[in-house]
Amino acid sequence: MVKDKSKVIRTYDSEGFKLRASCICVRSEEALEVLLISSTGKPGMWKLPGGGLEPGEESRAAASREVLEEAGVVGILGRSLGVFENPEQKERTEVYVMIVTQELDEWEESIDRNRKRQWFRIEEAIEKVALYKPLQRNYLQELCPSKIMQTLA
Repeated sequence: MVKDKSKVIRTYDSEGFKLRASCICVRSEEALEVLLISSTGKPGMWKLPGGGLEPGEESRAAASREVLEEAGVVGILGRSLGVFENPEQKERTEVYVMIVTQELDEWEESIDRNRKRQWFRIEEAIEKVALYKPLQRNYLQELCPSKIMQTLA
C-alpha cells in the first residue's frame, strides 16, 4: 500500500522551515561507495534517502526510519554532517552518515513504489544526484571534502 502523504503531519521549525533528515549510506568509514535510491516520479534519476520528521520524532530516528522505508537498509548511524538549508523549498535537512550492516531483499517502497537502490562510487554519486537533486551534492561533498577535491582536480 502506498503511503498517503496528504495525511502526514509535517514538522516545522520556528522560522517555518520543514524539518527533514537524510542519510548518506556507505559500506565502510572509507566511504568509497554511496547508496542511492531511484526517484519514483522520474525514471533514471537518483537521490539520497530522506524525508520529513514526524511530530515528536528526533532527526536521528527519522533518518534511520527513512532509510529503512526508502532504501531497505539498516545500519549504524554515525556522525551528523550538519543541517543543510533549501530556501526554495523552505526545508532544513540534517544529514547523517550510516554504515550499512544489512540490505533487505524487499522493503516497503520496493513493493509499493517500485523503488530501486544501487551502490555508486562517490564521484559517480555526485554526478547522479546533481541531475535530479543538485543540493544533495553538498551533502556528499561534506562527507569527504579532501577526496572530492582530489577527484575534481
